[in-house]
Amino acid sequence: MSSSLSHSEKWSLLLLTGASLAVIANSFDGGGAPLVASLAFSTLAFSMTYAFVRWSGPSFVKAGLKGRDMSKLIPKEIPEALGAVAASVYILVLMAFIPFAFYKDIVAATSGGGNRDVVITISEVETGRFLHRFPHSKLSSYQSALNTLQTTTILGMADDILDLRWRHKFFIPAIASLPLLIVYYVDFGVTSVVVPNFLVQYMPNQTRLINLSFLYYLYLSALSIFAPNSINILAGVNGIEVGQALVVAVLLILNSSLYLVPFPGNPVLSNGYATHPHPATDSHLLTLYLLLPFLGVSAALYIHNRYPARVFVGDTYCYVAGMTFAVVAIMAHFSKTLLLLLIPQIVNFVYSTPQLFKIIPCPRHRLPKFNARTGMLEPSVTPWPDDRPPSKLLTTVFFTLEKLHLLQVTVNPKTNRISSTSNLTIINLWLVWRGPMREDQLTRELLIMQSVCGLFGLFVRHTMALLIFSVDNRGQYGQGHASPV
Repeated sequence: MSSSLSHSEKWSLLLLTGASLAVIANSFDGGGAPLVASLAFSTLAFSMTYAFVRWSGPSFVKAGLKGRDMSKLIPKEIPEALGAVAASVYILVLMAFIPFAFYKDIVAATSGGGNRDVVITISEVETGRFLHRFPHSKLSSYQSALNTLQTTTILGMADDILDLRWRHKFFIPAIASLPLLIVYYVDFGVTSVVVPNFLVQYMPNQTRLINLSFLYYLYLSALSIFAPNSINILAGVNGIEVGQALVVAVLLILNSSLYLVPFPGNPVLSNGYATHPHPATDSHLLTLYLLLPFLGVSAALYIHNRYPARVFVGDTYCYVAGMTFAVVAIMAHFSKTLLLLLIPQIVNFVYSTPQLFKIIPCPRHRLPKFNARTGMLEPSVTPWPDDRPPSKLLTTVFFTLEKLHLLQVTVNPKTNRISSTSNLTIINLWLVWRGPMREDQLTRELLIMQSVCGLFGLFVRHTMALLIFSVDNRGQYGQGHASPV
């Protein structure tokens, strides 16, 4: 991989960087314009990530962070763990954005609401600045999210360098999420879930809410563990890790954008603005502030990681991507919506469970097998030696799954025993269904599947949910109604 940028790349990135800095500098003219500034920071993050990944590739190889792309006719060594560069740029951009996110509030809290000629009373002079006007809860949420993402980045870098075992790193994301959960407890503290309409009649006093108390925080901790690891185990072909994260990020941005427009039942003034903004507007704005820069760094990384890959992203990116999704879902209280967007990841985890928990043998790498003769990817397999065949129970299960087209089974004609079974990942399963295919086509089809599942999840969340719950989050809340999580 060349570490130098082409002439056109240099000028394109310079123009994009210059435009981004100009927008950031002028955003204060609009009273801060944090959303505009966030968009500008996102394009700046794209430029920085694109250049830094290219420039730092040789340094990673020199440090031993390299790997062979085994799905190619001539496997080449390329830089590995370049997701650490994207994660670092992402964290730095989030830090630089803090003054822009709270510009209006800082002015209101330190200069008499922005009017420095306002008459100050004696009592106001004695009490100093108007710090009670500053939204400390928003800042604490933003900072706790930043702390969680920083800790996750450190975990990812340690894993890329030290190759940590699963049992050593599995619960670390839950610990990394503690700052966010503490702020959630202090500032929000909602631990109730809405009872579906068809179950209300069976509840004591026909209550519509169930308070899960501390169990709800265990659920959020489990979400913070699942999201990073779910991205990490759905991997093995060029572009799939970053591609799936890009799809989920775009869908989450679409979901949050729905809360920033007038919602059903809310009167709209002649100027186009709603008389009362949605109660979750601030939370979803913070969601956009976190997701837009992530989209920028991910798009730049994807260009380098797509087929044919020039870099590998490593575990750092997978952990940060998953934790970013968990953070915004916890902050803006839409954890169930996130799970609807992670349907392929959930299916992949459930399907992989027998190998992940060593119920059946699990090779270190389960990426598809490259057939050098055809240039196609085929399902990789787990061999079953003749002296250690699967048990009768497993044999029955394997043949049943084969009949359901959920597994590829090979039988040794001499012994009439199973000699190999396809590895249990959704990528191998897709190849079982669709047959051998080129790597770029496989990635493209998997990302289309991710997009379709995600769009269906959003459709279910904002339309079909009304068949189960009495109100949608985007509608007005009647008395006794609460927002489904």
